[in-house]
Amino acid sequence: MAQIAPSPLIQVHHPTIPAPASSPSPTLKTPTKIQYPLWFGGSASCMAVVVSHPLDLLKVRMQMKPGEAKGAAVETNTGTFGTAMRILRSEGVRGLYAGFSAGFTRQLTYGTIRIATYETLKHRFTPTASHSQIPSTPSPLTLTLLASLSGFLGALPGNASDIANIRMQNDASLPPTRRYGYRHVLHAWSSMYRAEGTFFWTKGIMPNAFRCAMMTGCQLGSYDIFKGLIARWVVGPEQREGAVVHTGASLGAAFVATTVCSPVDVVKTQLMGGGGGKRRSVWRVVAELTRSDGVFWVFRGWLPSFVRLGPQTVATLILLEQHKKVYRELMGEADY
Repeated sequence: MAQIAPSPLIQVHHPTIPAPASSPSPTLKTPTKIQYPLWFGGSASCMAVVVSHPLDLLKVRMQMKPGEAKGAAVETNTGTFGTAMRILRSEGVRGLYAGFSAGFTRQLTYGTIRIATYETLKHRFTPTASHSQIPSTPSPLTLTLLASLSGFLGALPGNASDIANIRMQNDASLPPTRRYGYRHVLHAWSSMYRAEGTFFWTKGIMPNAFRCAMMTGCQLGSYDIFKGLIARWVVGPEQREGAVVHTGASLGAAFVATTVCSPVDVVKTQLMGGGGGKRRSVWRVVAELTRSDGVFWVFRGWLPSFVRLGPQTVATLILLEQHKKVYRELMGEADY
């Protein structure tokens, strides 16, 4: 039987398939620290003062009674609503905007400087962000201290406008012989310079500066604190820049700022409201208020202060957030 030769080994050559390139594992984009233009705060503040000025005027009128309005007509209703109705009846809608030029100028100086300084310091002290949905922020204590320093610095150049603002807002409630008659903020400054000397702008500057430090610490500092808490515990990190967070945080900041600053605000208004060369110390004002109103003077004008600070804080901070949002969109940054 013929022997069958073994068939040659058939080698099958499989085409070499290159191993798929390893795709990079997806990574979360690290939130970046954005330095916003410094004028954003002043722009938002000047827009907000259109809403808040009438409420600020009501607060000043209530805080000035009865000390600086002696000799004026006796007022039986000292509530917020009663004060507003008296102004409308006697001065019209225009009366609610008395001193608006001074209030606007104050926001150009104080409003711009305090927010610009706070945003700059906050940017400087913000730790480098990790891969996270929420950008890192300084600690609550750091935020409060930075905001307080910013408010103190902003109050110094804004003091002259603040004096003019208070006097112009309260002028119509004084007896005719004691009225200042300032037409606008520049006329107020020139009149004060002639009557009170070169350093008229320093009147009440220290109480005002400390009040602004407390106000800004409570307002801007607590706003960022409330913002983080609401984003973390209520709506979730993805809604950190939503309307609910902005509104809730600004209302919380307004409540804290009004309550903490009410006593200092009353003293500041009394010091700045007095004219001429007469100067009163802080302790003398406190003693006079305590004799006339008891300890409850510390909350004089609290409700109109909160009614003012609520809309003013909400408007300022929401407008500031909108400035930032548009800037992020223009710069192509994620809307964290």
